[in-house]
Amino acid sequence: MTPDNLTKQLAFIKEIDKLKYVQRRTKLFNSDRCENSAEHSWHLAVMAIVLAEHANEPINILKVIKMVLVHDVVEIDAGDTFIYDTEKNHENTEEERLGAQRIFGLLPENTAAELLEIWEEFEAGKTPEAKFARAMDRLEPLLQNSSNNGGTWKEPGVHYDKVFAKKSVIKEGAKTLWTYAKTLIEDGVKKGFLRKNPAE
Repeated sequence: MTPDNLTKQLAFIKEIDKLKYVQRRTKLFNSDRCENSAEHSWHLAVMAIVLAEHANEPINILKVIKMVLVHDVVEIDAGDTFIYDTEKNHENTEEERLGAQRIFGLLPENTAAELLEIWEEFEAGKTPEAKFARAMDRLEPLLQNSSNNGGTWKEPGVHYDKVFAKKSVIKEGAKTLWTYAKTLIEDGVKKGFLRKNPAE
């Protein structure tokens, strides 16, 4: 390892500390405090380890862990876009891509290329690992909203159809978890936390 490599690695490590300051809309379980994106990423990594047996296909769990740990690093530059935002697309924004290139670009060339490739694989959502990682990403806030009397489901413009459509990504990576997720969504409707249609 060259001194130059270490300098670049440490620069990246210092830069990603900023992810701890990026606030998400969802709140911690049974809490009024919003989580930050670093907490979210850590939670997904542990979820992936614990829930790996529910993946639809065999997966490389280390690759999944890498995906969920770096998937939101771009939010240092782009910020967190609310999944139900009606004005800004939640996925694959040019702002995020530029952030990925800048932040991963702080690393030595080989590591930068690896993490950028992993980030792009997650965003594309085509491989078994990406599908499972994205299932974790959609499941965690669903569990949070369920524990917080509806949480972000109560915000304007969020209704059953939109939640169901966004969360259905879970079934691509873990059908068992999607079956469970649907019960939480329906329970949210029964409890009045989630509107069944936009007009309600």
